[in-house]
Formats: sequence, C-alpha cells, structure tokens
Amino acid sequence: AGGETSGAVVQALDVKSLQIGAQIDPGVPATATIDAQPLGLALKSGNFGALDFFDKALRALDGAAR
Repeated sequence: AGGETSGAVVQALDVKSLQIGAQIDPGVPATATIDAQPLGLALKSGNFGALDFFDKALRALDGAAR
C-alpha cells in the first residue's frame, strides 16, 4: 500500500474529499470518504506502519464510514 498505490486507488474511486480520523500508526490516520455512501480508508506509504498495521487499521476503520 505505497503512496503511488494509494493515489491510484483514490483516483480510481473518484474520491473528492476525506474526513481525517484518529491515528492508526505514526503518520497514518484513518480516513473516510465524504459521500452518500462513505468508505473507510487507510492510505499510507509503504514504509509507514508497524508489522501489525493491517490488524490495527481493520479495527480503526470498522464503523469509520457509518
């Protein structure tokens, strides 16, 4: 989930705005799209996040887009 990949995902999903949420890991916040159907996202560069990042991201994003 590198920076270029994150940018491509946001572009492909046509994301216009994100609400920034709590920090998942240093430098990586939870986010949610600001849409009629919100979508929780964790966008990070490849070198950010601890080994358990994806576990923490899943917990942080559970309900983030509700």
